[in-house]
This record gives sequence, structure tokens and C-alpha cells, in this order.
Amino acid sequence: MTAINGAAAAVTGAASGIGRALATELAARGCNLALADRDEAGLASLARELAAQDRKVTTHRLDVSDPAAIAQFAEDAIRAHPGLNIVINNAGVALFGGFHEIDQAEMEWLFNINFWGVVHGTRAFLPHLARQAEAHVVNLSSIFGIIAPPGQSAYAAAKFAVRGFSESLRHELAAANSPVRLSVVHPGGVATAIARNARAGIGMTDNARRVQSIERFERIAKTSPRDAALRIIQGIERNEPRILIGGDARFLDLLQRFMPGTYWKVMAKRLEKAAARDQ
Repeated sequence: MTAINGAAAAVTGAASGIGRALATELAARGCNLALADRDEAGLASLARELAAQDRKVTTHRLDVSDPAAIAQFAEDAIRAHPGLNIVINNAGVALFGGFHEIDQAEMEWLFNINFWGVVHGTRAFLPHLARQAEAHVVNLSSIFGIIAPPGQSAYAAAKFAVRGFSESLRHELAAANSPVRLSVVHPGGVATAIARNARAGIGMTDNARRVQSIERFERIAKTSPRDAALRIIQGIERNEPRILIGGDARFLDLLQRFMPGTYWKVMAKRLEKAAARDQ
């Protein structure tokens, strides 16, 4: 078990969405925090909200696509919180468009944040975590790290990569009898602004399709950021290796297991029916 009360956690992507909810719920449970994001105004407002919790909270401007900046964040966070023992690699972005509509630079932009940001974040903190009595790394994948819908080639590839990296590292840590536990998280639809803030591929000229995609996501995103955060915290406390968030994620995980090569035929029919009802 990794105890939350008395711990100190580093959280990336903390200014909004799941990251902000995690910061709020961790602080309420007695956890000190090193909060990182590119959004300095969002971090500042979060820090003001957390002031009433009487926890030590430090804020750090961070672009997780920059390995040197991640290394500096780890150094600063550990200096401010010497007992830091939880790292949550949460920051992420989205990109609309089929493979033919996104160029290589856009795919690399997404990978630098969604995959390499996780890898560099884990690497930067791991030596320190390994010296703690108990420690935990949490890496955010997605349900799109289990299934891969059309139009999500870049995002799904990065999230599958997070899953593979995390599972392999978890097995290495266990074989070495490390005190570090590792959880990989697969959220389904969580009501955040990730779709609304997503980039559109350079070749995606149909803005109506982009709007439709955002509206569809917001209709099906039933889980609140707070509920997602509570589920992650529960997973940390229980040292769960794999954390599925939402009934949709649990359903899709099972569907992929039973129909690994043909699950999208089932999902396409469900989406067609849902679209017909919305018309």
C-alpha cells in the first residue's frame, strides 16, 4: 500500500482536468504537492484554492515536451519536497484527423508530450523514488491505449506506447524488488477540455467534422474529473497495476479481449445508432 497522508506528489498537467482534480483530492488527504503545467495562471489559481488545505504546495511552469525542463522540474520538486514519493505523469494533448490528414511534425509534437513526456518524467524522478521506503509512479494512458479508433492514429499510438513502456518497467521494478510501484491508467470519457483544446491536423479542412467530433466526445464523456481522480487515488492506495476509469473503459476493455480483431465493427454500429438518435 502507498499511503497518501504524509506523502508528497509531483503532478504534471495540474492546472486543469484530471490533474487539477488530483491536486485537490490529494491535498485534502494530507499530501504535499509539486504541481507542474504550462498554464501558469491556472497553477496560480489552483494554489490559491489549495491554500486552505494547509499543505505545502509548490508550482512549476513546465513544458513536458522538453526533457531538460523535466529534469529541472524533478530537481526543483525534490529540493522543495525531500520526501517526494509519488509521481503522476498526467499531462497530455489530443490531435484530430486521419493519418493522411496529419503530418510528421504534428505526430512528433503529440508524441513528445504524450509519450516522451511520460518517459522523461519517469526517468527524472526514478532514482529518487527508489531511495524511498515506499513510492509510486502513475502514468496516464487512455482507453485508446487498449482500443484504437479511426481518426486517432497518433493519439492511440502514443497511448499504446505509454501502456507498453509502463507495463515493461513495472515488471523490471518487481524483478529488482524495488520499493517503487507503478500504475498505468486507462480513462474512458472524462469531462475535460482535452477535445475542445485539441489541434486539428494540417490536412483536416472540414471544420464541421471537428466540431462534430468535439460534440460527440462531450456527449459521451460521463465521468467527472473528480471521480477520475478518486479512482486513481484508490488505485495508488491499493497498488493496482492497471486502473480503468469509467463504465465505458471497462466495457471497451472487455470487448477488445473478446473481439481483438473485430471490436471496431461493434463500436461503429453503436456510434451509428447514437448519431441517429441525436439527429
